[in-house]
Amino acid sequence: MPESERLAARRRLSVAQGHLQSIVKMLDNPEVYCVDVLRQIKAVQGALDGAGRVVLRGHLQSHVATAAERGDTEQIVEELMHALKYR
Repeated sequence: MPESERLAARRRLSVAQGHLQSIVKMLDNPEVYCVDVLRQIKAVQGALDGAGRVVLRGHLQSHVATAAERGDTEQIVEELMHALKYR
């Protein structure tokens, strides 16, 4: 994966980690409003989805686009289908 995508995914995962830690702290407080927890959960999901898109793009650019040259197209397709749970 290109370094720029690796760093972008890492940044997004750091954001998700921060939101997740916030959720855990919120749940320690019995006065916390449930909708606030749900908003933070959505923020984590969004950050994870964003990281996934960045990693997928890097994989497509680095591996899928060159699979035919290497002769492993079918293996790359199956691997990606399995990773995305489309198998």
